[in-house]
Amino acid sequence: MTLFFGQRRDTRKPSALRALAAGSVGNLVEWYEFGVYGCFATVIASRFFTPEGGGAAEALVRTYASFALAFFFRPVGAALFGRLGDRVGRRPVLILVIVLMTVATALIGALPTYATAGALAPWLLTFLRVLQGLSAGGEFGGAVAVMTEFAPPGRRGLYGSWQSFTVALGLLGGAGVAAVLGSVLTEDQLGEWGMGVPPLERSREWGRVPFLLTLPLGLAALWLRLRLDETPAFREEAKVVRAPVREVVGAVALGAARVMGWAAAGYTFLVVLPAYLQSALGAGFRQALVATVLANLGFAATIVPAGLLSDRIGRRPVMLTGALLVTLLALPLLNLLQDDGTSNIVQGVAVFGAGAVVGLMAGPGPAMLSELFPTNVRYTGLGLAYALSNAVFSGCAGLVITETVERTGNVDIPGYYAAAACAVSVLALARTPRRKAS
Repeated sequence: MTLFFGQRRDTRKPSALRALAAGSVGNLVEWYEFGVYGCFATVIASRFFTPEGGGAAEALVRTYASFALAFFFRPVGAALFGRLGDRVGRRPVLILVIVLMTVATALIGALPTYATAGALAPWLLTFLRVLQGLSAGGEFGGAVAVMTEFAPPGRRGLYGSWQSFTVALGLLGGAGVAAVLGSVLTEDQLGEWGMGVPPLERSREWGRVPFLLTLPLGLAALWLRLRLDETPAFREEAKVVRAPVREVVGAVALGAARVMGWAAAGYTFLVVLPAYLQSALGAGFRQALVATVLANLGFAATIVPAGLLSDRIGRRPVMLTGALLVTLLALPLLNLLQDDGTSNIVQGVAVFGAGAVVGLMAGPGPAMLSELFPTNVRYTGLGLAYALSNAVFSGCAGLVITETVERTGNVDIPGYYAAAACAVSVLALARTPRRKAS
């Protein structure tokens, strides 16, 4: 498919770079919030899901249940916003979803807690998480469509990898803000979230700060998207035609199977890790945050090189390598973290390496999904494939891991979870005919 024409060569680069910025910045906002939610899961549990007499483990499970619910609304958002984006264009829908995401996330920072609003507090939080799930479902498909449809020939892997790279930046931003607050405040101060605090003392409600920071980030993303052009592929090729339903459904299932390992391993090592280290291994809040930052640094380090490599040798071999490594090494990695005799340096290298391996799947992943679908169903198709795999294997990661560890006492559960999902992705990728990346 030819996306660019020689007569317009002088305008391609600015449009492509603008699309790269506008498409990726929304992912940064979205995943910043998810990183914050993961890092502050234990704080949120104590402030929103713990009535008097409730246990900490029970509250953490409820927190992750709210987390999972948002993910199950992602496919709904992918279908709703995706179909709209395939009919009216990528640009207007991406503007709509960034506004919805920003407002919902900022409002979390203004919510009353259980001590103030009683049982209404967790319901309000869950409602905002649902809005986030809907908007996130519409974000991925549109952002990847914009970046890959503007990409120069032979550079879809590189351009698509920026979606994943800004995911890493968002998670790092969330973990970084949490780490800064964790280093300058006590754990009691971190937990302050308006639990009956008089108005004049509410400057101590530090738990709200990371969520409120979404507002300026979202406004910057909105400004970039208002300046975005519609993609050449959509203008030229996306007509309102009857979609080949059977082929689209098959492509969605195939795409979801290919990226389920990325989804499960990514959330296990990059988002759920801090709460797991605290609740299962007894680590301190700051120690858990440092491990999370290192894992996300490793993730960020390999994404763009992996996307660029996939433009040269194909998506499949790069993603297959990452999925195989997680399948084989997830449990040994976890055992290193569990061993009190392992030095901090070795543990740090291990979590950095875990993030780096996930990046091998995340770098080529967006371009691989984009290439599965024709232009007129691309927003919907790739959004659904990604949303379905994330709903089941990312959104449920914290809930499944925390509940299973609590019930069985087996602290190896995260390793089994990530390895099993990646094994399925290995099969899906291995059975795919090898094609030259375009």
